[in-house]
Amino acid sequence: MIGGRRWPFWTLIALLVVAHFVLHLGLGLGAAAPDLLTVAVLLAARRMRAVAAAAFGLAVGVIRDSLSLTAFGADAVVLTLLAYLGARSRDLFVGDSLIFVGVYLFVGKWLHDALYYLIAGSTLRGDTVVRLFIQAPIAALYAAVAGVAVLTVYRLITGER
Repeated sequence: MIGGRRWPFWTLIALLVVAHFVLHLGLGLGAAAPDLLTVAVLLAARRMRAVAAAAFGLAVGVIRDSLSLTAFGADAVVLTLLAYLGARSRDLFVGDSLIFVGVYLFVGKWLHDALYYLIAGSTLRGDTVVRLFIQAPIAALYAAVAGVAVLTVYRLITGER
């Protein structure tokens, strides 16, 4: 994207952030809704420099953590690290095919859940195997499918590849 053509993508990112809170809090769906904040951070990170992506991840993490009663700060740390790694992934992986984006979102969401569990583990209380190898992959698949669906609609509307 060149110059003024960047605003549709950043509008998409803002809509994902708003949709996350509408689904999780406004409609009360909680875990029944996909994690659109992590999807937004991961998609945005691919288009940002590493430091800017980390700052974005920190900002989104602090917003999410403002609603946390038990593990304040854990999501801020995790999303900061995830955004930084997402931005740096451009150095290793070139291209944005839907298959790549799906795998990228799946791995990113699973990594988010694993890191979050490691940082906030004592407050989560639960079986590690179940949380990391059953619940996390299901949540990662759900977020990846939602992210690819949103990105497909975005590409159809904007004509962007």
